[in-house]
Amino acid sequence: MTPSPLPGLTRFNALEENAARAALHEACASTAWVERLLATRPYATAEDLYAASDAAMAELTADDLTEAMAGHPPIGRPKPGDPASAREQRGMAGASDALRAEMLELNLAYQERFGHVFLICATGRTGEQMRDALRERLGNTPEGEREIVRTELGKINRIRLARLVAEDRRGRPTMRTTASVSTHVLDTSAGRPAEAVAVHLSARSGRDADWRALGGSATDADGRCKDLPALPEGTSQVRLDFAVEPYFEKQRTGARQDAAAHRDSGAGAFFPEVAITFAVEPGEHYHVPLLLSPFGYSVYRGS
Repeated sequence: MTPSPLPGLTRFNALEENAARAALHEACASTAWVERLLATRPYATAEDLYAASDAAMAELTADDLTEAMAGHPPIGRPKPGDPASAREQRGMAGASDALRAEMLELNLAYQERFGHVFLICATGRTGEQMRDALRERLGNTPEGEREIVRTELGKINRIRLARLVAEDRRGRPTMRTTASVSTHVLDTSAGRPAEAVAVHLSARSGRDADWRALGGSATDADGRCKDLPALPEGTSQVRLDFAVEPYFEKQRTGARQDAAAHRDSGAGAFFPEVAITFAVEPGEHYHVPLLLSPFGYSVYRGS
């Protein structure tokens, strides 16, 4: 049996053409991408919409990619009043002044080399991870970098379309027939929330099925991820991957100001990554907190 489309997808399919065009422009500034997705409405499932997005992205010319990139602000400087870019760049929210200054310098070097803004799917990445990616990509050829940008744009468009199809007729988050997931991270060694921990979400429809990466987020000042991607229909198992090593490296750097505090903190991460897999049922919400220390962790289903 074909699953019923999500309420937000039904709403999008029914929109008058100009309204649908405006909704798609919120996701991507490329006119060619928007027109291709409009031409293949209506969509039976969210997966059909995502596949159409991927196909349209593969066909964009260099000029189309330039137009798409123009809709994205530099990393570390989200557009004022733009909740999408602020949400996607959350990993820079707790960045130090030194990291922000370094990102600005690297962004300028990138723009001088390639003639456009550095673009990366920032959802779920820490500031340090984005900086490292920027450093690495400065060595690419213009042709190679253009294809990386195409891939990163495709990831961003999928995440933004997922939010679109999860809205009700008034543009608000809607009740889902699939499961949903949230998490927060507490640093038990410091007795406070762990901020800017990158969290990636994957799902599969059965134990023998392949994992599908859905995207991710990063914890806020309260240690919470409030905008993890929606789960596709048919999901029966979920995996949360927490990139904890950069968090502990940052704590260790700060602790060097006090040698005794550094010695007592157990700085460093015995577990550089934490992967949690759990089963889900349709319609249920799963809040799965991570209690974290440098040499151990525990998880549980919260409420």
